[in-house]
Amino acid sequence: MTALEKHIIAYFGKVEGDDLKKISSLFKPSTLKKGDYFLSAGKSADKLSFVQSGLLRIFAVTPEKEVTQWISTKGYFITDLAGFIFDVPARWNIQALTDVVLYTISRADYNRIGKMVPKWRELEKLFITRCFTTLEDRVFAHLSMTAEERYNLFFEQNKELFNQVPLQYIASMLGMTPETFSRIRKKQLL
Repeated sequence: MTALEKHIIAYFGKVEGDDLKKISSLFKPSTLKKGDYFLSAGKSADKLSFVQSGLLRIFAVTPEKEVTQWISTKGYFITDLAGFIFDVPARWNIQALTDVVLYTISRADYNRIGKMVPKWRELEKLFITRCFTTLEDRVFAHLSMTAEERYNLFFEQNKELFNQVPLQYIASMLGMTPETFSRIRKKQLL
């Protein structure tokens, strides 16, 4: 079983034999070089990709600053979900922070899965629910934890990112200024 097939099962639920092969066959390998954009805000979010390797940053640009929404790592799916599902312009920019290897499905092929796999709507519901649950967890953390608690939780779960991406991106993703992030980081290193 390929890494892509394992992650399809992990995200979409129990996908069996032929159905798994049908779905995974629609994902095509692609690459991005460091600095390349997977998606730009305002453009059509017409693809969904599985990250085989590398790092991507999902961010928005406001008049005051850039806001990092997420840093996607190996083993995650990536897109502007609202743009992809509802066929509206993307709200987010998605840029490669390193060279990236992806498996990508177009929106047209994604929409064809329902005709190919009878239980697709049930599987898709599980996928969207996983995305929503991740978002709920992040919102809860921002509302219920202090900046230091958010830092500690993120560090426990993503130690490797602290040496791979600019720390201001992590600070933004955690909802804190670079100064607050730096102060907490210094305290943790003592």
